[in-house]
Amino acid sequence: MDPASFSDRASGEVVRALKGHWAFLPRPLPPSIVWTPDLVAALSAADRALGRLAGIGQTLANPHLLIRPFMRREAVLSSRIEGTQASLSDLFFFEAAPSIEARVPDVAEVANYVAALEYGLERLADLPLSLRLIREMHRRLMTGVRGQELTPGEFRLDQNWIGTAGCPVDEAIYVPPPPERLPEALDAFEKYLHRPDDLPPLVRLAAIHYQFEAIHPFRDGNGRIGRLLIALLLCADDLLSSPLLYLSAYFERRRQEYYDRLLGVSQHGQWTEWLVFFLRGVAEQAADTIARASRLQALRDGLYARCQTARSSALLLKLVDNLFSYPATTIADATRLLGVTPAAAQHNVNRLIELGILREGTGQRRNRVFLADEIIRAIDEPIADDQCGRARLDT
Repeated sequence: MDPASFSDRASGEVVRALKGHWAFLPRPLPPSIVWTPDLVAALSAADRALGRLAGIGQTLANPHLLIRPFMRREAVLSSRIEGTQASLSDLFFFEAAPSIEARVPDVAEVANYVAALEYGLERLADLPLSLRLIREMHRRLMTGVRGQELTPGEFRLDQNWIGTAGCPVDEAIYVPPPPERLPEALDAFEKYLHRPDDLPPLVRLAAIHYQFEAIHPFRDGNGRIGRLLIALLLCADDLLSSPLLYLSAYFERRRQEYYDRLLGVSQHGQWTEWLVFFLRGVAEQAADTIARASRLQALRDGLYARCQTARSSALLLKLVDNLFSYPATTIADATRLLGVTPAAAQHNVNRLIELGILREGTGQRRNRVFLADEIIRAIDEPIADDQCGRARLDT
């Protein structure tokens, strides 16, 4: 890492590690913020959009219509930033039939992201967001997948760095705190998590995300844990009652700018630019979630109408309703859900296949998995700009 790339406005100091290389030690939070007109406007728009999303979440008759599918979409997109190729369909298939060999090898990494996020949200009920909880989530993220040899659940004891593949530390673009300075950086980070300040909540959240990525406390998985923390903090700080907002879709679409903005804070103290970028992501993704919720509700009504036209039973409607929470099923799943015999469950699944709502995804006679492609597309496909625009205007 070249110390000359850090100006006198850097958000910390360049330090010499015990092993002789240069590294960056971020200054403890909170940062000093310059409130430009762009930043004020971005914060106002983000607050309005988040408020609108919070209202939608509270009025949903079935919040799981969004929570479980959106959590998995976030897992796919956050993992994709780190190079995985698994799709949302791959993830649903894998979770529905874990005994079947994965169609995409790295889908287990995405499933681990879901497990870590669900675990973190559950633990918030009895454990505040802390270094302990972050380690516990990291263990679930990294165990049994690529990188599992890199001490899951433990902060690093050696140096990591960011740069082109295979580059030595001296040629890295960015080198986070050396291991001997890591404890002090983490201690300051945790104290800030528990200490209220006067920053607006979304600005505080953006600062925490930057700080975690700048510290890079694990040997691997830092990006995913850092993005996972955004969803947890939105709930922990009562900005949302349910985990409905995720920024990985926004970061993935603007991946290079995401990296550049984070690095700009470290090298040149460009907090305003990072905050505007982050807050615009909040507004954009809140509008996207609202539009996607409307799309799913319209599809749900349409599938209900399709079933009712076919004079279907209440059991069939119950199975359709559950597909919006989790758009993949097996005969065993349907048997448990409906409280019927396997033969009766098979009958209801067959009716949904006839109606074009389900398709069998394995091509096998045993251990079959049935996918609701229309629902998966409604969760996953891009939202048209005019739909998001209307959602933003509604805020």
